[in-house]
Amino acid sequence: MASSDSSCYTVVLESSVEHPSTAELRSCLEKGSDEVKLDTLRKIIISTMNGNPQPALMMPIIQYVLPSRNKQLKKLLHFYWEVCPKYDDNGKLKQEMILVVNAIRNDLQHPNEYIRGATLRFLQKISKDAELLEPLVPTCRSCLEHRHSYVRKNAVFAIFSIYREFENLIPDAPELMYTFLVAETDSTCKRNAFVFLAQCAMPKAVEYILSIYDTISSLDESLQMSIIEVIRLDCKSDSAHKSRYIRCIFELLETSSHAVKYEAATTLTTLTQNPAAIKAAASCFINLVIKESDNNVKLIVLDRLESLRSKHGHILDGLIEDILQILSSADMEVRRKAMSIILSMTSSRNVEEVVLFLKKQLLKTQEADFEKAPEYRQLLIQSIHVTAVKFSEVAASVVHALMEFLGDSNNPSALDVVSFVREVVEKFPHLRVTITEKLISTLSEIKSGKVFRGVLWILGEYVETTADIQSTMREIRKVLGEIPILASEQRLLDVASTEEGAGEGGEDKDKEKAAASRPRVLADGTYATETAYSSTTSARLEAVKAASKPPLRTLLLGGDFFTGSVLAAALTKLVLRFAEKSTDVAAVNTLRAESMLIMTSIIRVGQSKFVTVHIDEDSNERIMNCIQTLSELETQPAVQEVFLKDTKAAYSKMLGAQEKFAADKKASEATKATIVQVDDLLSFRQFTKKTADDAIDADLGRATGAGEQQEDFMSNLSRISQLTGFSDPIYAEAYVKMHGFDILLVPFVDFVDADVLLVNQSANTLQNLCLDFATLGDLKIVERPSVFTIAPHGFQSIKATIKVSSTETGVIFGSIIWEGPNLSEACVILNDIHIDIMDYIKPAYCNEAQFRSMWTEFEWENRVNVSSSVSDPREYLKHVMQATNMSCLTPEGATSGDCDFLSANMYARSLFGEDALANLSIERTEAGGITGHVRIRSKTQGIALSLGDRITMSQKDKKPLTV
Repeated sequence: MASSDSSCYTVVLESSVEHPSTAELRSCLEKGSDEVKLDTLRKIIISTMNGNPQPALMMPIIQYVLPSRNKQLKKLLHFYWEVCPKYDDNGKLKQEMILVVNAIRNDLQHPNEYIRGATLRFLQKISKDAELLEPLVPTCRSCLEHRHSYVRKNAVFAIFSIYREFENLIPDAPELMYTFLVAETDSTCKRNAFVFLAQCAMPKAVEYILSIYDTISSLDESLQMSIIEVIRLDCKSDSAHKSRYIRCIFELLETSSHAVKYEAATTLTTLTQNPAAIKAAASCFINLVIKESDNNVKLIVLDRLESLRSKHGHILDGLIEDILQILSSADMEVRRKAMSIILSMTSSRNVEEVVLFLKKQLLKTQEADFEKAPEYRQLLIQSIHVTAVKFSEVAASVVHALMEFLGDSNNPSALDVVSFVREVVEKFPHLRVTITEKLISTLSEIKSGKVFRGVLWILGEYVETTADIQSTMREIRKVLGEIPILASEQRLLDVASTEEGAGEGGEDKDKEKAAASRPRVLADGTYATETAYSSTTSARLEAVKAASKPPLRTLLLGGDFFTGSVLAAALTKLVLRFAEKSTDVAAVNTLRAESMLIMTSIIRVGQSKFVTVHIDEDSNERIMNCIQTLSELETQPAVQEVFLKDTKAAYSKMLGAQEKFAADKKASEATKATIVQVDDLLSFRQFTKKTADDAIDADLGRATGAGEQQEDFMSNLSRISQLTGFSDPIYAEAYVKMHGFDILLVPFVDFVDADVLLVNQSANTLQNLCLDFATLGDLKIVERPSVFTIAPHGFQSIKATIKVSSTETGVIFGSIIWEGPNLSEACVILNDIHIDIMDYIKPAYCNEAQFRSMWTEFEWENRVNVSSSVSDPREYLKHVMQATNMSCLTPEGATSGDCDFLSANMYARSLFGEDALANLSIERTEAGGITGHVRIRSKTQGIALSLGDRITMSQKDKKPLTV
């Protein structure tokens, strides 16, 4: 009988040239050369695949092409026999196929091993046609004894395909294959035969494993992989040989093949939960990561190691020193993944060894030839930060080592050190004195304004003794240079002018003056006097600016007055605390006067010509407030309390909020309650199927889409697009469905399936109907629909697959063409289908530093003005988050409370790895509405514009959009 489905296994490129007639094709087959026959046969195959089989050409092909000895023609003939109709209208095999079977039998007995092997491969593709295969079975069996391994290995799979579909054709196939396997010497043939037994006769496969048990470790890699697969399958059903299998897997952990090691370690963790086995598997994974050169493989194995650690807790803690060796890898992604595993395995028992190793690695990053030193140094500093805060016993040993990097030229690393020191000095009061002393001594090494601000804040809050306060003032004077700043800079300029003037003679000066003061005629016809004085003065000024200066003075003259305002606040705190601690009134007044002089000097130089950028209004006001506070030292105790207590309390409260958030998140993950409905099925563990490879089954389920959630009926209806009108001769509508495939070693690809329903609304038969799609944007048609014929008032479903590779706005458009009366062409233009980018954008999370870095880096910005009748700013924030699929990065505590304005950062990531940032700044108007703007930034223009359009569309409705 004919097969119920006519599968095609080979895709041939379709040419756009017009197809010749049947007579022309017959003529080319009869009289053409081998090259002409090749081209003609290719056209016939394409025509057959497109629904025009041309049965009249089968006999000419048998007559003129089948006898050819050309190997390319023979290969193309195999393609043709796959797709051509082999049965007549009654379901019986065509008479012509008897000649074809005879030719195939001859090829199976051909002296050339390539022709034999290619013909055996072809038999695997027609394995559902029993009438064709039955006469060929004896010849296939004889090929198992051929001298060439290429023929034997293809004969094994040919028999496998026949036996799987029609067991009665080769009833003794398992015994035949077992005998072949025992006698075979070629590794590929043995592997193919063993796969046959594993799929069709599991007891025979187990028997073979037991017969070669002692030599498994010396077998070929491919056969070892197949044996591991059989062991995994056999253990699903409580095998009596499980203990022997485990010993075998232990031996395979020591093999030289990395692939076998990985499969053996994965299988071992599914066969037994014994701590020794888990530890052996983890050691194997670690060795693979260290020895493997491919970074993608390293990441895959590290994921498996992390999964093992999460299931088996402290069993792997003893291997942490081995995992530390993975940090020697040059790839930063591997280092980050390994570091996350190390931090999760760190405990009070091994924390000292971990921190000692990280400190050694930190010193290595200072070497000139160390690869990717800045990024790795930042990762190490962040990791030491997390470890020291978690384990207080190591904080003292690492904080001084890290403070050596405050003067690091890599700004992010130095900022991480400041963040770490600030948290340690708050949480561990007994370390404050030594930390502040070290900070005071390293002030002169700091180069960055951000690092200066952090260090000055720490000194202002935590320097408490009078001696330390005076020492801090001395170091600040050193990094500021001569005070007042403006007077000293003016003096340098005057000295430079005097020296230049003294080096020139009076006669030369008169000549220059006379030459320079000549009148000039400008472009508009007016006269002007030009002198060399202004250009000379500006040159001297630039020379004074470029002169070497202390670091903090350089920052102030460069326009960093935010750092100046922080310095003013730190000086104010130091003076107020010194006034509390000291009884020496003269010393207090001296310190206060000096601090006020520094502050006024910063304001004055900020308004002079010596700075790159003049002082901003906010910094000016902040410094003036500090001056006023010091001038009213005895009369304003409330202000003193704000400086000395409130800022430190606010930081302490922020740390407490962060700890509480982390603890709540950990608790919610640990105690995730599963809601069970009253009508849910009861599951009895004793009655369920015992599986030994849950992880592998889970991976397989994700790969095949078995774990995808099914959408409800109403959600499916919302995706239907009407393509034509109800009055058109043919009605069409499309259901658009997204399918994403996230393959680890390949960038994410997404496919859009457009299931189109066509309804013939006329009383005529629509012949040669073709649905033609085209795309705009980053879309590509993967599979074009075939040609159809639709009866009067008939239906036809057509599927078109479109590949999507980015979130650029995409449009699908097209037309339906068919043959009308008298062979005239009729056409209906389809409505456009717009691809919704919300299907590709998912909420994501990043920290504040990453957000700021990406915000600075991304060049595309889309600003959307906000004007809404929603009265609550937080409700509008939720509205935007729902409309754009973005997550809010601003902590909930920062947006809580009753306030008329709100600012929040949002972040999302597309399935293609594109980042989308947004900043919402809104305020409540007197009329009760919301006004402000949303700024969206991304690396590509498309996602920024699309999200902006989405927000604009959502504002037209008071209610949030349903996504």
